[in-house]
Amino acid sequence: MNQIANQEVNQPANQTVSSDDYSLDRVPKSERKSMFSILLVRIGALTSISQFMLGATLGYGMTLWQAFVATFLGSVILQVVSVLLGIAGAKEGMSTSLLSRWTGFGRIGSSIMGLIFAISLTGWFGVQNAVFAQGIDSVFGNRLGFTLAAIITGIFTTLLVYFGYKMLDWTARITVPLFLIVMGYGVFQVLKDYNFAHLATMNPPGPALGLGAAITMVAGGFIVGCVTTPDFTRFAKSSKDVIWITVIGTFLGELGVNLIAVLMAHAVGSAEIMAIVLKLTGLIGGIIVAFATLKINDLNLYSSSLGITTFFSSVFNVQLNRGMLTLVLGVIGTLLTIAGILDNFTGFLTILGIAVPPIAGIMTVDYYILKTNEEELTTSRKVGVLPSKLETVNWIGMIAWIGGFLVGYFITFGIQALTSIIAGSIIYYILMILFKRK
Repeated sequence: MNQIANQEVNQPANQTVSSDDYSLDRVPKSERKSMFSILLVRIGALTSISQFMLGATLGYGMTLWQAFVATFLGSVILQVVSVLLGIAGAKEGMSTSLLSRWTGFGRIGSSIMGLIFAISLTGWFGVQNAVFAQGIDSVFGNRLGFTLAAIITGIFTTLLVYFGYKMLDWTARITVPLFLIVMGYGVFQVLKDYNFAHLATMNPPGPALGLGAAITMVAGGFIVGCVTTPDFTRFAKSSKDVIWITVIGTFLGELGVNLIAVLMAHAVGSAEIMAIVLKLTGLIGGIIVAFATLKINDLNLYSSSLGITTFFSSVFNVQLNRGMLTLVLGVIGTLLTIAGILDNFTGFLTILGIAVPPIAGIMTVDYYILKTNEEELTTSRKVGVLPSKLETVNWIGMIAWIGGFLVGYFITFGIQALTSIIAGSIIYYILMILFKRK
């Protein structure tokens, strides 16, 4: 279990092609971004149609107070995962899939983790692209047709991600303020035409939604985004910046957007997102909200490209260019959207929502508690390179990951994403103490 491979993995980060966004290197201090820049990207991940759809679904089946409790508890889970992994990513300057090489999985294990991230996020890219296309098509009176709209939105998103983090930052600076303005106008319309006290206390317009199921929806809906937090916080300058980024981003995005959507769903009496937006904010508001989906989808594609890059580097020793890979993944996601295959892909994505969280638990336990590779990480960090020694595979990490997934999958009560994180963490810690720390 303790095979160590001496790898030539210490290429200086400044030799990386800029369009590759340091996908296989540490992000150098000179390339770190401001807190505001990364915060906008983070908020952008949560200010989108998909988040608004979640809030509308909660509002359709819950009172405002019930939706608040579900969102708050679900957000706490997201917050803990995001902060711990985000700080590790900022400190080491590594993406999630790259960092996992030295935090519980080894070279082969990390490549499998990267592949899982890529499959999951490429799938979500397809799902979100379908939502984006439907939204654009609907605001133009369904004259474009779904297929043409999906091609346009897929190509547009892919080209933005091709140019890396800088374009994610640029997109966030446009879409986030516009989305928040539309949400503010929607609230104004609600409060102008409806009594707030009545909306806040009224029974939900649809079938009742249980608290446990609602918390699972909130936590599971963004858990993959939380696990891949280092993909973006690796550009942060300090741990304090990461805390502010995750706290403000999670709670503003989750609590803010969700509760606004709850009020709107109560006012309109529907969970149909575009029907709510078009009725309350008009055609322009509908276009802006549909366009805001671009923000979460470019993040999906960006993290997916990082995962695939790590996979090919570890398994085949092939250094793929992240930018070119983005084009391939974008085409695949767009074709799946058009083919309608992703209509049946949701169940698989749900399974991945249980499979991904244990990875976060294992990485956190290894990095903060067991500190298996602390000396290697510290030494290499001082000179801005990757550690020279890399374990081929940590079988305990792989066993703990599978165990956490199985526990979360078969124990269906409670919050399955949280169950799988806890189970994976405990299994990993116990097995490492019993077998490896000797």
